[in-house]
Order: sequence, then structure tokens, then C-alpha cells
Amino acid sequence: MSAIQLSSVTKRFGDIEAVRDLDLTVESGEIYGFLGPNGAGKSTTINMLLDFVRPTEGTITVLGEPVEAAGAELRERIGVLPEGFDVYSRLTGRKHIEFAIDSKEADDDPAEILDRVGLSEAADRPAGGYSKGMRQRLALGMALVGEPELLILDEPSTGLDPGGAREMREIVEAEAARGATVFFSSHVLGQVEAVCDRVGILHEGELVTEDSIEGLREASDSEATLILTVDDATDDDLDAVRRLDGVSGAAVDGSMVTVSCEAGVKTDVISTLGEAGIEIQDIETESTSLEELFLSYTDGEGVVEKEGTGTGEPAVATPEGGQ
Repeated sequence: MSAIQLSSVTKRFGDIEAVRDLDLTVESGEIYGFLGPNGAGKSTTINMLLDFVRPTEGTITVLGEPVEAAGAELRERIGVLPEGFDVYSRLTGRKHIEFAIDSKEADDDPAEILDRVGLSEAADRPAGGYSKGMRQRLALGMALVGEPELLILDEPSTGLDPGGAREMREIVEAEAARGATVFFSSHVLGQVEAVCDRVGILHEGELVTEDSIEGLREASDSEATLILTVDDATDDDLDAVRRLDGVSGAAVDGSMVTVSCEAGVKTDVISTLGEAGIEIQDIETESTSLEELFLSYTDGEGVVEKEGTGTGEPAVATPEGGQ
């Protein structure tokens, strides 16, 4: 059974078409990275998954149930970390977790969850005094209540320092290991690359590509960089390499030869150097980063973290600028 299924989903806000004819499937147990620049439609899609807004056209199924007909039972099977989450300032971190446990009628131990997200020492302090990163940890803890079958995490690393971001990734991997599905939206592409099985890139409301990161590399026109340690080579020795189709450049610096080429011609580069009598002692490949792949699919538009709502109480993401 698919954990998430969107079929021909379109969402309009007046004259703005935030999501257009979106087909998307996330398999059970998968960590799926959902990427796109601001205004691409990511938050609108997440809000439709949670039935906070209804699609103008199309159907959405979550954990086997149509979301528009689902009730509290489905919501209890889902853990959500929304973008722009804020806290009840007068309540302690422990009271937030207890509230989530009561709401889901779960039997979790609040102390265990607080320890898991690194808030044990601050558990009995009012959450209004928490830093942005601590509030994000608290939101993650609330999402983990009840061992949800599906975790929907919208910008989960906002405000976290590198150590906190690493701990968040470890929690995501642990949740997937126990069988949960994770739908993971983030502007921090390195984190997505570290944990996601597949990624989908949304641009101007449309899913422009979807694959594993390695699959995206193979399908893109982006190049790899070969770094070869050789016994000896001159610039003239590289002329034959430069003439190969798919090679955009080659240079030598002492015993180091660097070749920029399409992934499919790496073998040709190595054999051409061998035919020139150059002994290759070591080979390294620098693959295209996820950031470069992302930019190639979004016309160079980057991803920017949004600020929280700052309302002083928990909030869900809302459409902004067509998102």
C-alpha cells in the first residue's frame, strides 16, 4: 500500500494556480524528499495532505484513506512537524508533549520523548523561553508521539545547529527503520541527500522530476569531475582526452589530472589516457551535488528558509506567495 497518493491534483487560490495536475506516490517505509524553491507549491501540497485545504481538482489518499473523508483515527496515525510551528509560551516542554499524548490517546512516556529530542534539561521550563532550535526540537517530539505510521516534516531543521540537524537526521532514519514513512520537505539539500531514498522536485506547481539522487545524476546533463593520480603527464598528453565527445575540459598539475566530463564517458577517458602511455595510480570521482541538480531543474532558483509565524501558539503552514 502506498502511504501517500496524489492523482491529478490541482489547487487554485483565486487566479493563482499553486499546484498543477500533480501525480505523486510515496511508498510505505520510504523517506521521500520534497524539494522546490519558495512559491513552488510545497506547503500547499502538505496542507492538502493534512486536509487543511482541499484540492480544486484531483484526489488524495493517505495511508489508504481519502483525506477528505478521514477523521481523527487517520490523524492519530500521522505525526506532523509544520513549517512555522510556535509554542504555547506559558506551557512547559513537558506539558506540550503530554498534550500531544492526550490528543492521540497514546501511552508514550513524555520523559523518553523529551530525552530523544534533547530537551530533558529544559523539560520543565516554559517553552516561551526556548530558542528557535529548542522549539523545533519540541515540535519534532510532538510529531513522534504515538509511533506514527507517517511523518510529515516541513523544514524540520529550521533553527537547529549542526549537532541538532545531525540528531534530527538520525531520528528520521530510526523512524524509517521501524517501518514509518517519512515525507520530508527541506531547503537544506545536504540533509535531504543524506537521508532520502527518493526526491521529487516541484517547480511552479508542477513535479518536474522524481527519482533517487543517483538516478537524477544519471538522467541530468550535469557533469562529473574525474581526479586522476598519474605517474607523469603533460598538457599535450591530454589533447586526445579533450577531443572525446562528452569531455568539456582537462588539465594537469604535476601528477594530478582533472577531467570534466559526462558520467558516461569516464571509461573512455581512462582508456584514452592508458593508450597515451600514462599510468593511472588512483581515481576519484566528484559527482554532481544535489544543489547543482536542483538548480538545473528549477532554472537556477534557490531554496530559502522562511521565518516562523511568531504567533505565540502552534500554527500550521499557510499558502504564501502561491506556495
